Amino acid sequence: MNENESQPVMQQFDRKTVWVAAVIGALVGAAFCSIILFSVMPSMMIVTHESPHGFDETVAALEDSIVENGWVVSAVMDLNKSMAKHGVELEPRVKVVKLCKPEYAKSVLTTDRHVSTMMPCSFAVWEDDDGKVKISRMNMKLMAKMFGGNVEKVMGGKVVADERAILAKILKD
Repeated sequence: MNENESQPVMQQFDRKTVWVAAVIGALVGAAFCSIILFSVMPSMMIVTHESPHGFDETVAALEDSIVENGWVVSAVMDLNKSMAKHGVELEPRVKVVKLCKPEYAKSVLTTDRHVSTMMPCSFAVWEDDDGKVKISRMNMKLMAKMFGGNVEKVMGGKVVADERAILAKILKD
């Protein structure tokens, strides 16, 4: 047996080679994780459900359920009409229903005013290319988890539970 075969494997490589291999491995691993994260993240940030109702019925049912669950409908934005005012035609239909629960809003705005950019909460009602009606919302539980503290408690807990209740009646039909 020659001298090199009797030495442990790590001793056969100089330290520089090991460090270069480790850095390259870490960079390749980080790049791979980034690619996976960026390809999966959009589908994790938005939650979409198919409505069993027509477009106008879904918007009306959503507004009713919001009020029934103790929230306030702040606005219903017809994105098609809004863009048409500026000469842009859009088909199929899209509306955004903005909603607020003042007690929750006050709690969050008392501790984390910067989160106001995500307020009020909203649901998007839209038609896909096949004419199916969809309801989309932000994945508030995931978003709130990134902030932690009171934001996670309110938006990731109470808001998430209320959103589920608001959608439950509409989606079960």
